Amino acid sequence: SGDVPPGAVPGSAGARCATGFAAPVPGGIIAPASAEPRTAGGCGTCTPLRACAPGRGRRTRGSRPEDRRDPKGAALRRSLRLRRWQKDALDRLERHGRRDFLAVATPGAGKTTFALTAALQDLARHPHRRLLVVAPTQHLKHQWAEAGSAFGLHLEPEWSGRDAGGLPVDMHGVVVTYQQVASDPGVLRRPADDAFVVLDEVHHAGTERAWGDAIAHAFELAARRLMLSGTPFRSDQNPIPFVEYDWDEAVAHYVYGYGEALEDGGVVRPIFFPRLGGHMEWTAPDGSLNNATFDDHLDRTAASQRLRTALSPDGEWLPAVLAQAHDRLAEIREQQPDAGGLVIAMDVDHAKAIARLLRRHGVEAVVATSDDPLASERITEFAESDEPWIVAVRMVSEGVDIPRLRVGVYATNTVTELFFRQAVGRLVRWHGRLRRQKAFFFIPDDVRLRTFATQLAEQRTHSLKRRETDGEQPPVELDQVEVGEEDQLSLFQAISATPMEDAADPESIFDDAHPEDLIHEPRAEDLELEIELAPPPPLAAVGGDTTTITVSRTQRKRELRQANADRVQMLVHLTGLDHKVVNARLNEEAGVGRIADATVSDLERRLARADRWIDRI
Repeated sequence: SGDVPPGAVPGSAGARCATGFAAPVPGGIIAPASAEPRTAGGCGTCTPLRACAPGRGRRTRGSRPEDRRDPKGAALRRSLRLRRWQKDALDRLERHGRRDFLAVATPGAGKTTFALTAALQDLARHPHRRLLVVAPTQHLKHQWAEAGSAFGLHLEPEWSGRDAGGLPVDMHGVVVTYQQVASDPGVLRRPADDAFVVLDEVHHAGTERAWGDAIAHAFELAARRLMLSGTPFRSDQNPIPFVEYDWDEAVAHYVYGYGEALEDGGVVRPIFFPRLGGHMEWTAPDGSLNNATFDDHLDRTAASQRLRTALSPDGEWLPAVLAQAHDRLAEIREQQPDAGGLVIAMDVDHAKAIARLLRRHGVEAVVATSDDPLASERITEFAESDEPWIVAVRMVSEGVDIPRLRVGVYATNTVTELFFRQAVGRLVRWHGRLRRQKAFFFIPDDVRLRTFATQLAEQRTHSLKRRETDGEQPPVELDQVEVGEEDQLSLFQAISATPMEDAADPESIFDDAHPEDLIHEPRAEDLELEIELAPPPPLAAVGGDTTTITVSRTQRKRELRQANADRVQMLVHLTGLDHKVVNARLNEEAGVGRIADATVSDLERRLARADRWIDRI
């Protein structure tokens, strides 16, 4: 899930106006509040939204709130254009009489916009409520916070279980990860009492039994629990709290699938799966010598060893696939110069080896792995740049919003359907004004991955709205291979992996060789549905604050905390006092109990005290 790119600087295509409502919300377009033209400096502090001009900025179709203000900054009207599925889902949520609601929508459809609209409507009716969002990763916490700012909802992504004093008083709520909830669910139980809770990609709550127990304890008393997922899921061993089941299948209250999104047009891209076969040789952990092609039927253990052999950077198969993918990306970049590619690797060492292989093509790929403390920043920078390739392990597999991705390489030995579908979701988000936006995901011709890809390809084929000539997918013979946990490979040794098809002939491996060419032409019936948005509930801590800022409150607090930390470091150097003494004195003078609980005004006051102290030295 994750629909909003991080904020841009004021005056840029993605700039916010002084109210914080002009942050781009992918899946959205600004709805004019009246027939009056939008003039320069309409909010009094920023330039017009240049992204409104055709072909400029990072604008995408879908939904975003519009805030019209008079010269004094008073809100006149707020409206939002929703995709039809988002409006249908909201209506169903309104009619749903129970606390728990599970919405399953294909990646790229706009789940974040749907959830934030639902949360805003609920908080407007119940101003005393707080909003709690649970996301899979640290990176997604910040995406949710940025998304919330576009709706006037201020969410703190830096809140942690150590902040036992409660939620920040100048924020509507917080964003945490499932790992944070599992580490100390009791800390969230009281703030979640009568709160509106969003559980993003809720299948993560079934990763471990302890995680499910923690979610149940932390959010048992919530007023509403809105659960989101990008794909239907099962729960064979660890049932997820608050989810209804039909045997072991999760029951969703609203489903919007990939096929439906394709039929609607302008929501997701048609995705194609180039497959390259190969002949692999390896030594198994028991010392036996093995060789097989992807067409050979193997048991689960041998099939996993074959796949791992194919993905070895020392063989010939992986370099051949990367070369094909790079050539395809180069072709796409002729029409879309900022188009990007993603390689999903097995582990950190594998990711670095893939980056070395891409250097053969004159590319210095961005590598984002969990062992890098700057990984989240690297992902954000890549999303906003025009760099061609990013290599990751799991950090970009789910929820991370990089709409310019058009080509992917599945170079991991993770073969679960859920992970595969989430990875595919990184490429399918419709972006910009191009009429043709095919995406390509290169996969090993492993029967398990072939099965998953064929299921998606069938939805794509059945959903085509236009063809230059009729064409059908060639039938695929599928072997049944049980999917299970990866075996221990401590003694495993890949010997060779050779591509079988002619790697110089892309027609031999592309499954889009048929003549269909999906085109999206916006039509009158494709227009979004406009709804009126109530203003977010006021926050007592900032009720009298008329300060105009050009960034979201979340970003402003982050900047102020860093500035405060810098001043403390400087005072330690100038005075010889230790950090604890300096922090305690500044907190006392500014009337701040804890930095984590401080409001924007608190942080500004503390910073001013620090500057005065420095001036006196």
